[in-house]
Amino acid sequence: MESRLSIAGQAIQPVLVMFPLGLFAMAVLFDVADLLGGPTILGALAYWNIVAGLIVGVPAMLAGAVDVMFMRLPQARRLGALRTLINVGVLVAFAVILMVRIRAQDRVAGGGLFLIEVLALGLAGFGAWFAGQLANGRTPAFARAAVGVRE
Repeated sequence: MESRLSIAGQAIQPVLVMFPLGLFAMAVLFDVADLLGGPTILGALAYWNIVAGLIVGVPAMLAGAVDVMFMRLPQARRLGALRTLINVGVLVAFAVILMVRIRAQDRVAGGGLFLIEVLALGLAGFGAWFAGQLANGRTPAFARAAVGVRE
């Protein structure tokens, strides 16, 4: 897939995606340390990492959506839409986690919320892998089946 948003020939969207991925991963690591008995400030740091991840995740998702809008082939557009839906799902999951944590004392996550956070991070990692496969011209079998491509 070819990106329309680029600077000096380098696509913007793959670079933007790394920031929320790193921030969400750090939030999970801070929560692990907090749940293992670390100081409560770690829960607050995880909370603010999620806030920052959502702030930079929206432009990354929008850059991917713009790339999808300008694709010429219908198959590529459907695959790009699938990638965009995965990214939106990650942002929605972390937004829900954030809303639940607002009411928690010291913004810490409990065990159940932490499990949802790990699952959301796993979905983010899967989305990054999927986008990388598409960028390298390899479409995974599940995606070919999802968009109706027959070989």
